Amino acid sequence: MRAADSANKRATRVMYGGAAVAFALALCTVLTACRGRTRQTVGSAKPAEPAEPAYGDTLVQGSIGDASVLIPMRAGDSASHAVASTIFDGLLTYDKNLEDFEPRLAKSWDVSKDGLEITFHLRKDVKWQDGQPFTTADIKFGFDTIRDPKTLTAYAEDFNQVSELRVQDKYTFTAVYPKPFAPALGSWGNLVVLPKHLLQNEDINTTEFGRHPVGLGAYKFDSWKTNEQISVISNHDYYRGRPYLDRLVWRIIPDQQTMFLELKGGGIDLTGLTPIQFKRQTETESFCSRFNKYTYLANGYTYLGYNLKLPLFQDARVRRALTHAIDKQEIIEGVLLGLGQATEGPYKPGTYWVNDKLQPYAYDPDEAKAMLAEAGWTDSDGDGILDKDGKKFSFELITNNGNEQRLKTATIIQRRLKKIGVDVRIKTLEWSAFINDYIDKRRFEAVILGWSQGPDPDLYDIWHSSKTGVKEFNFVSFKNEEADEMLEKGRRTFDKEERKRYYDRLQKILYEEQPYTFLYVAQSLIAVQSRIHGIEPAPAGIAYNQERWFVPQGLQRHTITQGP
Repeated sequence: MRAADSANKRATRVMYGGAAVAFALALCTVLTACRGRTRQTVGSAKPAEPAEPAYGDTLVQGSIGDASVLIPMRAGDSASHAVASTIFDGLLTYDKNLEDFEPRLAKSWDVSKDGLEITFHLRKDVKWQDGQPFTTADIKFGFDTIRDPKTLTAYAEDFNQVSELRVQDKYTFTAVYPKPFAPALGSWGNLVVLPKHLLQNEDINTTEFGRHPVGLGAYKFDSWKTNEQISVISNHDYYRGRPYLDRLVWRIIPDQQTMFLELKGGGIDLTGLTPIQFKRQTETESFCSRFNKYTYLANGYTYLGYNLKLPLFQDARVRRALTHAIDKQEIIEGVLLGLGQATEGPYKPGTYWVNDKLQPYAYDPDEAKAMLAEAGWTDSDGDGILDKDGKKFSFELITNNGNEQRLKTATIIQRRLKKIGVDVRIKTLEWSAFINDYIDKRRFEAVILGWSQGPDPDLYDIWHSSKTGVKEFNFVSFKNEEADEMLEKGRRTFDKEERKRYYDRLQKILYEEQPYTFLYVAQSLIAVQSRIHGIEPAPAGIAYNQERWFVPQGLQRHTITQGP
């Protein structure tokens, strides 16, 4: 879950992003032809020409950034979770419509009437990829590991809600909660699924297992060349059936234009597109004959975040002024080419959890100047830059390399803030350094990032004041007692309407405090080589059924040989 371009937090709950119940309304459209004769289908789109599934071939995907670690509870970025989710599996997962849960490692579960106990019944036919059996001992080990204060993880909070983990036998255990915890069931994804026999004598923070994991998912770890590529190979013994594709490869290409050239040249099979690429550079007969395009409103948002530990950003009037000075519609039209929507808060526009009573912050530079003057920021020396107590209103805005949309967004923000007397310096950084050396260590003044979110509306990890430590997700250091109260109450009731009242109030607090300037929710724009069949777009995205993707025998390009 890392503010990135999109983890498996409570079955894809939150992550730096750039992967809800409310988000289940998102629809996918698959575009399979050229302008003038485009065929569009909404919902679960099927391939135009049915083909016979076949085993074999390789899917090469483009990734802006490299992974950091392949242990789900340690991973905080989307690149790491994308790979780790193919190697590991969870007890359960959301269905493709994000409306209910489907069994995975747990064949079934029972929830007590008061919601305080969940008993999981594990499958008995699952083995780790080294042949060892998977049992409740592995879950207990993972549970104890994620709760260990020494473990560097941002995901312990959900499991700290559990007062007792009762292990009945090798395939049955019960999680006991002392008080209601609405996100409880969804938290039992892959975060605590660890092989005890391999890790019980290892330091989870430094173990080489993080770069050479052994899981029980559809794919097995194969290789990792730092900042070049990661590959996984088909797990022929996968308990849900051998995946059709023999290998998945992530090529690290930290530039979107280079990635697009690789896509057209056949070096990769799947990548996200920029709006310009999607609307203007992929409508040729050549491209449309070789690729399918998919678009849907993303389950996440992009934001401008402020380091609230810095005196410059501690006055909410200043933060509100900066929001008034930013023309969000200019960004949507200029950067996204209209393929997105402005947002005033953390939930997806048009969905149940959005507080629709909040009026958008109008683009109003005069109001911004007045608010800054009220906060003591004036241009006392006439140089065009506001100052206060001898200090200029100047700050560094950082974002990650390779993300063209974020850099363009930063440039527009820089220009707009200059008009009200605020000096902004833009700095881009390689992804892993950006996260590990700047965000995690709070070495930033302002940042452009994104969050991807899953079905449950709980935002405790991002906004609660207890989550401001190193490697925690409240890295802007937002602290508000009432917000803490709303976050706590929101997760302590199973009543949907009551939860909404708490989250409506939380959104009002964030609206007034503006710890982020919430910018936009973009359309996901994806291109996939047309030889890849089995893609069925759904509210969960396009990759939820990736182990069922296949290449018909006559279209396969790659052959790999696995040992015994």
